[in-house]
Amino acid sequence: MTDDERPPGVRQLRLVVEAEDYDAAVAFFRDALGLPEQAAYSGAGEARVVILEAGRATLEIANPAQKRMIDDVEVGRQVAPRLRLAFEVDDATAVTGRLVAAGATEVAPPTVTPWHSLNSRLDGPAGLHLTVFQELRDLDERSTADGFGTDG
Repeated sequence: MTDDERPPGVRQLRLVVEAEDYDAAVAFFRDALGLPEQAAYSGAGEARVVILEAGRATLEIANPAQKRMIDDVEVGRQVAPRLRLAFEVDDATAVTGRLVAAGATEVAPPTVTPWHSLNSRLDGPAGLHLTVFQELRDLDERSTADGFGTDG
């Protein structure tokens, strides 16, 4: 498919998560992780929502073999559910420590991956499985490594 044949682009990716302990989830993601609050709304029956900015959004689609390989590299065993949130940060070690102090469970400490990033795994609020990652090489450097390329 050429660029001319592609449908108009998406403006934003928004993941909506139901959190039983709304206040704890907001404190974790907004205050501990540092996602800036874009907007918040409340309604009848104690309905509340907060929209947090997470920088640039991407949708990572992996086949089952890739998901298993990522779990093996980052954790050493299969742990991730079908959906996992991944946050790129400047200092994966510091952020991992901050999130554990804020109530996350560390599943695996920061680990250097074959794709040249420092990744940790955590179980966070609202039943979300998280990766915190720090790129150790820029995209140009990573794109020349074995296994990197594009499907399109």
